[in-house]
Amino acid sequence: MRADPVRTATLLALVGTLAVGAAFLVTEWYPSSKQTLLKPDHPEVVAVGERIYESHCASCHGEDLQGEPDWQSPDEDGYLPAPPHDETGHTWHHADEVLFDVTKNGPDAYAGPNYRTRMPEFGGVITDGEIVAVLSYIKSEWPREVRERHDALNAATENR
Repeated sequence: MRADPVRTATLLALVGTLAVGAAFLVTEWYPSSKQTLLKPDHPEVVAVGERIYESHCASCHGEDLQGEPDWQSPDEDGYLPAPPHDETGHTWHHADEVLFDVTKNGPDAYAGPNYRTRMPEFGGVITDGEIVAVLSYIKSEWPREVRERHDALNAATENR
């Protein structure tokens, strides 16, 4: 049975259009300025962020953002386990720009050379827009009060 050339061409055109559209949306999520603004109320961004979180982050930080057990104590090799990204952790204590930079470039610049973690740099793995999407998904899962406190932190950081 031979494939219908018109149907094949139409399908390829549709796939191509969707790919270009998705790439456009992802790049639009990341602002051109240095300031990173998360989009926890943007359903499409959050949905993409959830899928990326599941494939790149959940194995360490937990499917429910709960982190690894005893995350504040070094393991037998001296590394700190992955912290939770839910309201019980410290993620929301950091402004958007810091969260973005740590995800993209690793925690060394913020935590110092003695901070031992297995957290990789994701800058060469996912795009800036995808980093924003993942962080937006994480923030979307926080209780309203925690999100408001994080928003206030961002506002205070912007005014410096």
